[in-house]
Amino acid sequence: MKEDWELLAAKEISDPDDKKPSEWADSSMMDDPEDKKPDNWVEEKRTVDSAAKKPDDWDDEEDGEWEAPMIDNPEFKGEWSVKRISNPAYVGVWEAKKIANPEYVDDESVYKFADFGFIGFDLWQVKGGTIFDNVIITDDVAEADAFAKKWATLSEVEKAKKKEEDDKKAEEAKAATPPPAADAAASDNDDDDDAEE
Repeated sequence: MKEDWELLAAKEISDPDDKKPSEWADSSMMDDPEDKKPDNWVEEKRTVDSAAKKPDDWDDEEDGEWEAPMIDNPEFKGEWSVKRISNPAYVGVWEAKKIANPEYVDDESVYKFADFGFIGFDLWQVKGGTIFDNVIITDDVAEADAFAKKWATLSEVEKAKKKEEDDKKAEEAKAATPPPAADAAASDNDDDDDAEE
């Protein structure tokens, strides 16, 4: 409980006085300093349609100053980005050194709780319909032993009842299924009928 849940303050904390060295490289990748954008690289998605002509009936006084429409740029190559390479100075992810937490206080009774209103199971199962019951939460060995004895007796009764029900279902299924001999005879009769036809 102490290790898997944050019920207590951490035993160790990062040292607030520990600072990352200025020369520490914690990025594993970097921009390639030798990679340059080509001079002919076109990043403009849209361009003025140079083939567009001002309509003959265009009136600047009524329609305003004419401007050629914009079209998709056929030379557009996308947004350029510098190539990434491995950083030769990479040291690793920096972490401050750990020190004892002055606020940590151990508690040996962390498991104790005055009243459990409910409990829960967090699990994954293949077959549905599973029932969980007869759960006990205690720190009294005598109480646990008495409960286990009571559960063992109850379990034997439940197993006997379950076997009785399973046997009954098996008998019912057997009675509902025709015997193999009858199936064979019926099949032979069908074959005879087919031969006669």
